[in-house]
Amino acid sequence: MPDFIYLDNAATTFPKPAEVIDAMSEFCRRRGVNPGRTGFDLALEAEETVAATRTALTSLFGGTDPNRLVFTHNVTDALNLLINSVLEPGDHVISTCLEHNSVLRPLHYHAERGVSVDFVPFDGNGHVDPGDIGARIRPDTKLVIMNHGSNVLGTLQPVADVGAICRRHGVMFAVDAAQTAGVVDIDIGAMNIDVLCFTGHKSLYGPTGTGGMYVAEHVEIHPCRSGGTGVKSALRTQPREYPWRMEFGTLNTVGIAGLLAGQRWIISHGGVGAILAEEMELARRLRDGLATTEGVTLYCADMDRPHLPVLAFNVDGLVAEQVGQLLDVDHEVITRTGLHCAPLVHEGIGTAERGGSVRFSVGAFNSDADVDRALGAVAEIAAYALEGTAT
Repeated sequence: MPDFIYLDNAATTFPKPAEVIDAMSEFCRRRGVNPGRTGFDLALEAEETVAATRTALTSLFGGTDPNRLVFTHNVTDALNLLINSVLEPGDHVISTCLEHNSVLRPLHYHAERGVSVDFVPFDGNGHVDPGDIGARIRPDTKLVIMNHGSNVLGTLQPVADVGAICRRHGVMFAVDAAQTAGVVDIDIGAMNIDVLCFTGHKSLYGPTGTGGMYVAEHVEIHPCRSGGTGVKSALRTQPREYPWRMEFGTLNTVGIAGLLAGQRWIISHGGVGAILAEEMELARRLRDGLATTEGVTLYCADMDRPHLPVLAFNVDGLVAEQVGQLLDVDHEVITRTGLHCAPLVHEGIGTAERGGSVRFSVGAFNSDADVDRALGAVAEIAAYALEGTAT
């Protein structure tokens, strides 16, 4: 392995388990054909891999019908498909100031075309009050959409409470689980989630280019796309049955094979809860070390409340990009700096004008040694910045 510390797992987990790489390679060698388009043996075997992945993900998310598990290119693709299929001019939608641009930009697009959008702010600890969302529901509210875990702050949101409010009002509730799928327990039924959107390349430990959504059985969506499905080809319109209602064209079957292997790897390592516990132990050590480093400011790092192994911080006297460059070039610590595609978050914590923040995000392959090395690097950079300020 290269001699660097990788703390950018909120962007993409790295490295991938060897089992994932092997599964994708084996699929390409032995079953890399188009599934569901014909009846020869290899196509049937490819379809079995796709079906097994649907079943595994449905179970992971507490769903009941694997056919309602729909594959897309990634979570951004899933969110765009959902938002563009559901909203029409004159509708009202509620979201939060914690959202990623994968939600913000589609909503802005629709706002320019006659959709009314409310963004609910978060508190000083990085959490949204479900009551604030409920207070904004109107007779014309079509959709409430929010993330489960902030990609900047790492704070977990009370989606079950928000979902219960939406259910009482008969409003569709969609959750962006980009940061939580595979690392936090998700139960669609218990959390009152109507549509769950996820990506495969983060804590599901699959490859990039994978993701999807689970659509609850009572939810009606008329898709904004159409195309080939390999079934009911004589129809002039998209089939109404799932998964074909929401899937279009040839699937990323090689990626889906890797996604299935990623789920099996998670199970073999104790499951979602065990992995999260290990990652949070490292994240707390990072938090404690950063909190006692002179010249470092942490944001919303109260890990006694529901939290992901994600930390946002800045070093006094330096913009975030400078810190990231010093970490990379001088210390071989890889992280993410800037606005993290979530500008409203940085406006809320007051970091937008200084170029955002530095983000450390822990993954399953990080170690105590990684934490120690990262903390030492930050301490050295902070001391350098303080010295420069003093002179």
